[in-house]
Amino acid sequence: MEESPSTSRKSLMENLLGLLRVRVKRGVNLAVRDVRSSDPYVVIKMYNQKLKTHVKKKNVNPEWNEDLTLSVIDPNHPVTLTVYDHDTFSKDDKMGDAVFDASTFIEALRMNVTGLANGTVLKRIPPSKHNCLAEESCIYYSNGKIIQDMILRLQNVECGEVEITLHWIDLPGSKGL
Repeated sequence: MEESPSTSRKSLMENLLGLLRVRVKRGVNLAVRDVRSSDPYVVIKMYNQKLKTHVKKKNVNPEWNEDLTLSVIDPNHPVTLTVYDHDTFSKDDKMGDAVFDASTFIEALRMNVTGLANGTVLKRIPPSKHNCLAEESCIYYSNGKIIQDMILRLQNVECGEVEITLHWIDLPGSKGL
């Protein structure tokens, strides 16, 4: 028996923890893939979801400030961020990638803290060979929400970093944290 669209949506909502909003802030010192510059954009993947930012023309230090929102079913599932150089007449060039984990962020959310002073740090994650962090990442309390800032060092490329911020969105009707 085939599931109706409303049945499959209901089972998705039953397994959905909430939404992970990834704010792609900016790229720093991205690789040159065209003659003197690049036309970068970012693709974020988790499960079968694939979201992308707009292309920034001729810029190796682009400012995106775009929010990409992923549905989270398994908090331990890694998120892949890949930077590409947009090309008009050929396949887009890959400009590096980074994998990050939202599980520590979700653990901090599950602590269910409220009423802390703005800027209170809940957890610090040091860079290591097991993550793509360029420097220490902080999970902190701000205006009643828990946020994580990350600077990801791109792998499989000669240079480049991408700054992102994680936010959580609870959805009515979802399983929740």
